[in-house]
Amino acid sequence: MTTVYDIPADMFIRQVAEELKSTPQVQPPDWAAFAKTGVHREMPPEDPDWWYVRAASVLRRVYVDGPVGIQRMRSFYGGKRDRGSNPYQFRRGSGSILRKVLQQLEAAGYVAQKKDGRVVTAAGRSFLDNVANGMKAQALEVAPGLAKY
Repeated sequence: MTTVYDIPADMFIRQVAEELKSTPQVQPPDWAAFAKTGVHREMPPEDPDWWYVRAASVLRRVYVDGPVGIQRMRSFYGGKRDRGSNPYQFRRGSGSILRKVLQQLEAAGYVAQKKDGRVVTAAGRSFLDNVANGMKAQALEVAPGLAKY
């Protein structure tokens, strides 16, 4: 069985984002068209489907990193802030976006809240592994080194 670890992340996230579009619980809020993804960004994302891409990325991150909280996810999605003539400094990403995405993934049944943080449920693990298994042939064309899996 092919898992999330066997497929390149960029290909996998795009495919999961396409699958999440058909999930009624995962929908961008009204303010998503105007929101920046963190204080280190100057403009909102240009991709109209960025909410689904972020949701897919967050779901994969929770799958890979185990129990995670909002603060740890904010650090992962942060970046360097341009401070003019001063040196850049690291700033964490938007917590509101991550919180809303995780709440939507919880409503869809893919993520659950535990004492240590959020984890992927059995349904979420099955969903991600099925997407990875379906992508195996496509991934072999791009990266022939995956044939041993």
